[in-house]
Amino acid sequence: MISAVDRTAVEDCVRGLAAVRDRGGRLFILGVGGSAAHASHAVNDFRKICAFEAYTPTDNVAELTARTNDEGWDTTFLEWLRGSRLNSDDGVLVFSVGGGDRSRRISTNLVRALELARERRAAIFGVVGREGGFTVTQADVCVVIPPLFPHRVTPHTEGLCAVVWHLLVSHPRLAVSPTRWEAAS
Repeated sequence: MISAVDRTAVEDCVRGLAAVRDRGGRLFILGVGGSAAHASHAVNDFRKICAFEAYTPTDNVAELTARTNDEGWDTTFLEWLRGSRLNSDDGVLVFSVGGGDRSRRISTNLVRALELARERRAAIFGVVGREGGFTVTQADVCVVIPPLFPHRVTPHTEGLCAVVWHLLVSHPRLAVSPTRWEAAS
């Protein structure tokens, strides 16, 4: 499956992310469910290995649940990005199996967040498992995990998402600090 991932898209993602960092932009990583856990882990990697100023709204459960309670789930990421003063120097990276779909009411908080990112002219990147989701239509660069086994899209996307973001953070264009084991070699 990994050999079926579009290497050009991965390289384009590296270039785009490097441009965000080089202009002093911040990286906001969005994900729901298992992808929220990935977002948290990836924030660590982008900050520690790549010297990015990176954040995810799901790391602050108090704010996330307050926004859900007071404003509704659909606007949680949108309002968090507004409060973070998302701007054209910044980037948004989405991890999602489907990428969001307004008409099916799936991950609409991602849809709303990406609409704001597009409006503010922030760079948009994605790692998703479906061609037809909203992230693919809005992203400047999107790595699509090929759905070679349609009955296993979710586990394959979530598993390979971790591989893709680790390829990104360890890429020579992005990595500025070696990881511990590689530095010990």
